[in-house]
Amino acid sequence: MRAALLLAGSFLASVALAQNAPPPSPAPPIPQQANGKTAPPDAAEAPKPLAEKPRPVAKAKPNPAPPPMPLIRVVAKDDPRPTVFPGAVDAIQDAAERYRQIAESGGWPRLPAGPYKAGQTGEAIALLRQRLVREGDLDAADLGGSDFDATLTQAVKAFQGRHGLAQTGIVGKLTLDALNVGAHERFQQLNESARRLRSRNFGFGPRYVVVNIPSASVEAISSGQVERRHIAVVGKADRPSPELETRITNVNFNPTWTVPVSIIRKDIIPKMRDDPSYLAKSKIRIFGASGAEIEPTRIDWTTGRATAFTLRQDPGSGNSLGQIRIDMPNREAVYMHDTPSKRLFARDDRFHSSGCVRVEGVRDFVAWLLAPMPGPGGGPWDRGDVDDLLATETRKDIRLKEPVPVIWTYLTGYVTPDGVTHFRDDVYGLDQLAILATAPDEPPMGSTPPAKVKAEFDQPVPLQAMPASPRVLYTAPRPLGQRIDP
Repeated sequence: MRAALLLAGSFLASVALAQNAPPPSPAPPIPQQANGKTAPPDAAEAPKPLAEKPRPVAKAKPNPAPPPMPLIRVVAKDDPRPTVFPGAVDAIQDAAERYRQIAESGGWPRLPAGPYKAGQTGEAIALLRQRLVREGDLDAADLGGSDFDATLTQAVKAFQGRHGLAQTGIVGKLTLDALNVGAHERFQQLNESARRLRSRNFGFGPRYVVVNIPSASVEAISSGQVERRHIAVVGKADRPSPELETRITNVNFNPTWTVPVSIIRKDIIPKMRDDPSYLAKSKIRIFGASGAEIEPTRIDWTTGRATAFTLRQDPGSGNSLGQIRIDMPNREAVYMHDTPSKRLFARDDRFHSSGCVRVEGVRDFVAWLLAPMPGPGGGPWDRGDVDDLLATETRKDIRLKEPVPVIWTYLTGYVTPDGVTHFRDDVYGLDQLAILATAPDEPPMGSTPPAKVKAEFDQPVPLQAMPASPRVLYTAPRPLGQRIDP
């Protein structure tokens, strides 16, 4: 009975409590799916995605810095001064003697790192003035001062022009490298150049052609003046263009190209091993001793057997000779020609051929070679006649009525007829052994010249004013090399 009463009292108390409690909050609505069905219970409890944080405002990018000025070597196409002329050897030997005197009197100061340009001032600029006075690019009257002014800018341009550099008037890396070549090395370059040129037996004519290999340029000369100057691509260091003198006798229009044995061995065979379709894509055909054509699949390209056959490339714009070959009989079997790879003419480093010389603007050069002869229309040959003949895409050879003498030479130092001394890089390293064999022991030079040299700079003597001396040619060992076919 007591338990029943306790249970009844508990029930009544809970009813009273429920009546006095606040009404419950309404349950959240159950979300509906897109198809109208009720979503599962946990869907209502899924947390809402947090609001996306605002992205930071992108800062404006600074304007890109202007690209650095290109450091390029140039061919001054409008320069009428020939590199080789009657009397060139004597002029080079005289210059070599003057540079020997400069070297023996202490040389010139070595310049600290640049660049230097107009508007700068300081000790380095004063040293630059002293340096340029020693070779005569700057007049001795302008030695004083430490400002990079307009006069000094013109002197830098003159120096750059003598070294085949872009005449910017700014002393950048290439110009600074050239300025810091020692006087003894410059003497040696001139001395070696004179010796090489003296060993040739070139017969000048009223019209002749000069290829100076270190300059990578071609000069078409008439009556002592360069009428056309062309950028060239010459032999790479391991397949150098040779020194020679001969005569240009023929011009081949739309020529075929017979691949030299050396190129078959070094280039064709490795390429055929990697890609058996290389010859077909290059339009190169193989011929046996009887003249019959042979399929490339019949040759074992893992051996050197291909060198026993004749490989000939068909004419066309893709021919390795381009559309023109210029014949000049010589023992080295090299020649001058056009090229499909004209992009190389725009490069500073133009030492990429296998020994032959590629000529930029070769159509104009050919028009100059043929100009003394009557052309197809009856008048003298001109550029239009050359273009018309090439447009036919037919194979044709034109023999020059008067062969034109041509010399390929290696002059890292030379003098033009106006007495200006020029230098180019020793791209094949032919001067190096001679320089090492005769270089005197010199103390290292800092940015400031030794006291003796500095005292001499107080009363500098321009190069042109130095007294002439008896010509002396100093001999030195020459590097030995093996002739490589083009």
